[in-house]
Amino acid sequence: MSSFEFNKIFAAVLVAGIVAMLGGFVAELLMHPHELEKNAVEIDGGPVASGGGAAEAMPEPILSLIADADIAKGEKLSKACAACHSFESGGPAKVGPNLYGVVGRAKGSKAGFEYSAGMKAVGGSWTYADLNKFLWKPKKFVADTKMNYIGLKKPEDRAAMIAWLRTLGSSAALPTQGQIDAEMAELATPEAEEPASEGAPSEEAPSAH
Repeated sequence: MSSFEFNKIFAAVLVAGIVAMLGGFVAELLMHPHELEKNAVEIDGGPVASGGGAAEAMPEPILSLIADADIAKGEKLSKACAACHSFESGGPAKVGPNLYGVVGRAKGSKAGFEYSAGMKAVGGSWTYADLNKFLWKPKKFVADTKMNYIGLKKPEDRAAMIAWLRTLGSSAALPTQGQIDAEMAELATPEAEEPASEGAPSEEAPSAH
């Protein structure tokens, strides 16, 4: 055997040995992966909430605003409700009930309109305080109300709307100081909703049932 042929055989054996060693090393990596000491990507789950949770959002008190509320503004806001409600004495029910005399009226009681079960069951009359809550978020006040509107957010708009509705055949007296204080105590919360930013589009007003 010549030295050239011997060198070829030796080189082939050497290459085969190297390939075998590399194959064993790769197999070891595949069969026994290195365990990470920590996550490759850290996920921030945010702060863990402590017991109790945030206070439930409530509308701002408005009874103290009603006596001096802008009635003309309330009438203007009501135009957005005209497609669903009539406001004149003896007016027909539409998508919602007629609202003449609604301030102080028993809830779910206007003849000629089929109220939701929840509205019929809620009981009581439409006080200023309840009108404030309903106009703020109708479905929070009565979950199955037929009132399909997200709510009137600005307290001065709710006060203006209620003050105008009061002029429509209602004999309800203006809120007393005791009623104002009671509403303030009920709705006083440590966290209030952020007010609407300046320049935001004005909200169209709903009306109560």
